Amino acid sequence: MSGEAISTVAHRMINDAPRTSRRGFLTQVGAAGLGIGVPMSTTIAQEMQRSSVGDGKEVSLGEKLARYATSLRYEDLPEEVIRITKRTILDTVGCAFGGYSAGPSKIAMKLASDVNSKQPGTILLSGIKTSPELAVFANGVMIRYLDFNDAYVSQMNGAGHPSDTIAALLTAGELSQRSGRDLITATVLAYEVYCKIGDVFDYLGHGVDHTTVTGMGAVVGAGKLLGLTPEEMVHAIGITVGGNTATRQGRADTLSNWKAYAAADACRKAIFSVQLAGNGMTGPSNVFEGRYGFFKVMSRKPVAPPQLGEPFGIRRCFTKRFPLGQFSQTVAQAAVEARSYFKSPEEILEVNIHASRSAIKIMADGPDKWRPQTHETADHSIPYSAGLALMYGKIDPDYYEDPYLHDARLLDLVSRIKCLPSDEADQPDLANLCELEVVLRSGIRKTVRVEYHRGHFKNPMTDAEMEEKFRLMAQKHLPADRVDNLLRIVWSVEKEPQVSSLIAATRV
Repeated sequence: MSGEAISTVAHRMINDAPRTSRRGFLTQVGAAGLGIGVPMSTTIAQEMQRSSVGDGKEVSLGEKLARYATSLRYEDLPEEVIRITKRTILDTVGCAFGGYSAGPSKIAMKLASDVNSKQPGTILLSGIKTSPELAVFANGVMIRYLDFNDAYVSQMNGAGHPSDTIAALLTAGELSQRSGRDLITATVLAYEVYCKIGDVFDYLGHGVDHTTVTGMGAVVGAGKLLGLTPEEMVHAIGITVGGNTATRQGRADTLSNWKAYAAADACRKAIFSVQLAGNGMTGPSNVFEGRYGFFKVMSRKPVAPPQLGEPFGIRRCFTKRFPLGQFSQTVAQAAVEARSYFKSPEEILEVNIHASRSAIKIMADGPDKWRPQTHETADHSIPYSAGLALMYGKIDPDYYEDPYLHDARLLDLVSRIKCLPSDEADQPDLANLCELEVVLRSGIRKTVRVEYHRGHFKNPMTDAEMEEKFRLMAQKHLPADRVDNLLRIVWSVEKEPQVSSLIAATRV
């Protein structure tokens, strides 16, 4: 595949327009296809209809996503969105350093190293050349392993990690020799699909894992970078959505390595779907709303159309301060703050944590969360995470391994922690709210309330804090001057002529 995008009429119209006009045009495109309610001129509407897939019937969601993807360009993005996206890429690459030495990452790299390709993708840090889909998979496992990459809580209270899609975007950008600007655009696009579909489809309530939606974002973003036409994009979406649905059983009971590679696997399938469609393979039509479409089968009721464009979904994502599940971010922060009320954990009689029902359903749903036996269960446990923060005042990834998992003193503290549902926290705008009450043996009760943890989009980390987090992970593998160079590349990635230079700069 050449990697050159094939322009539609709408694309050419956008390219010839000034920046402000192009933004207005895209708003109209989103409105026309997604029910936002902004009028569209007859001429533009006719051109869009001629360039779309279909036969004049109501345009499907797959077609709407394809239109939006092939129309969106770097010049349409607000400066603030570009800045947020660069911070996101920085954080994601940093998390890859953090997960590089993990067991699942080593397994993924071992499998990838056994495969050669005429058009290879490169695995971060190791520099291993392999097939594109295995490069995506290995990179995705690294990014995800520590549960330290960003997160998004949807309007439906579903939660996941849109930065997982960047694994697919890096490889797609490398294969097609795309620029840093292209990577930024594709990242915003992948986030937009992930966040906005999550806002209208209650995947959590229907037992569908969020990585299913990860694949949807990844296939659209990767398809953009690999230059798919709108028609090809529809087929790629159909291939991905029609054949790749993960259930949430992988996040119930005792957790396995699957938690670390589920998103990576969704991205692996996504880039393969893009390659298939780019070479002429067709996929299911009306894959979302058809008789046996995704929404009909999974929700059995109509799903409102997502509204793409401003406010872009990436604006509402947050960065993690602690290496643990997103619903524990406020819990951990509250526990650290509560340490000022006692000198020793032995003084604590009990701890009552009030959190959303979604948080409890995901991270305090059974006895295994109070006695975790694996790293994956431990970093997805509200009571265990709270116990760590109360006892040590910080959380290190080593705390999810032995001897901590079987430390009698720590587990005794964890056993005194209760998780209680909060009606207030069930509101989407306060989805991460935590009220942590410490009851001391002296009878004193103290409560710490954290609505928005440090890193939440309403309480964002500074660029300096982002760099500090990055350095903590990268300096384990690179000397200081190499870390500085990589930081310079990411902060000015829009000036990089090729994505491959970013990938190469991570080589250990």
